[in-house]
Amino acid sequence: MLPGIGMFGTGEVTHVLVPILRDKGFNIVAIWGRTGKEAEQAALELKIPFHTAKIDDVLLRKDVDLVFITCPPFLHSQISVKALGIGKHVVCDKPMTLMQSDALKMVRASQYYPTLISIVNHSLRFLPAIAHMKRVIQEGYIGPPGPCLDQTLIDVKVRMGPLFNRKRYDWLCDESMGGGALNLVGSHVIDLVKFLTERKAVRVHGTVRTYAMYASHSHTGIRRVAAPDVCTFQMELESDGSTSSALVTVNINCHESNNAFQQEVVIYGPAGHLTVRGGDLVGHRLNADTGAIKEEMLYVDVQDLQFSTSDTTLPRPYVKGLCKLVGALRDAFHPNKESAGWIKEPVQAAATFEDGLYVQAVLDAIRKSSNERCWTKVNVCTESPTNQQKQNVLANAAARIASVSAIRADPSINHTGYF
Repeated sequence: MLPGIGMFGTGEVTHVLVPILRDKGFNIVAIWGRTGKEAEQAALELKIPFHTAKIDDVLLRKDVDLVFITCPPFLHSQISVKALGIGKHVVCDKPMTLMQSDALKMVRASQYYPTLISIVNHSLRFLPAIAHMKRVIQEGYIGPPGPCLDQTLIDVKVRMGPLFNRKRYDWLCDESMGGGALNLVGSHVIDLVKFLTERKAVRVHGTVRTYAMYASHSHTGIRRVAAPDVCTFQMELESDGSTSSALVTVNINCHESNNAFQQEVVIYGPAGHLTVRGGDLVGHRLNADTGAIKEEMLYVDVQDLQFSTSDTTLPRPYVKGLCKLVGALRDAFHPNKESAGWIKEPVQAAATFEDGLYVQAVLDAIRKSSNERCWTKVNVCTESPTNQQKQNVLANAAARIASVSAIRADPSINHTGYF
């Protein structure tokens, strides 16, 4: 009863995702790769019966009803819009696109076909500790019951190893192609803050830097890296105007030498604060009578994955969240006597294409703030660009196409993906 799966992409996310899908009962029937050789190799390694280098060969298969798009971001919009147009459900990896204009096309396609699933892989939403954090916030653990207050302060720290493989050169080494700490990790954090607080950022201030500017790759010599490995930014969230707005501070550092991963999300309120460290949730509540602060473990991550992750560099919290996301998709398609096709409730918490458009707007504002060194307003695109804007978009697209062509012309460059 579960839909057949078509995979777009042959990178690391795909190699982690396929075992998860099979563990949940899905059947992967086809895989697409940039080249025939790349697709054939991935199909052989993952035991997928059909492989191709043509997008339509996967989309037009009658046994494919749900597609997972984990290929380079510049292809996300094209594949998503086409898939929705012919009646396929879509799960798109992050960053959703490279430009808001492409993201807007995806949003409109999802709105035009509301009976189809169209979500973005922001898997931290499904991490059990995050789900528990949101629940206790709404129950009033750090303040009055309900969404986060204006006085809330949120602090996020992420420390990890390099986001690209030093043995190969691909799109992950270039920010304009979707690589870098801001695109790959910052997008998760921006979406997570919106999920927890139910509020959007109105202005941002960021610093985005690349310190490891050169890397030595086998067979290709020394290559210049244009993907940021450090980013720090602040977000001021929307407010009702009665008090100061909530403030979010984020620090992402990709210089851990041993590829260790540490992530900490802290939310402070007038009655205490909550901390998600890795997969655990710790609460600190203020006793109004004594003034003492009580620490308690609200959730301990004891669930282990059903398969080994020793061969992947993807952080375990993201993999565990991905497992929960796939499980929610399985429940959505589970046979239901009262509803045909699929039901919405299991994937209610997933990030929509509208959420992806908002995240892209914040990413654009942070990059602009870093370049201009000032606070920048977040402007979410709601209309098609004007002629002048179209010319600017086309100029940017031409530059990206030139970059893609340069990468494709080099046979030693790999086009796989990261988390």
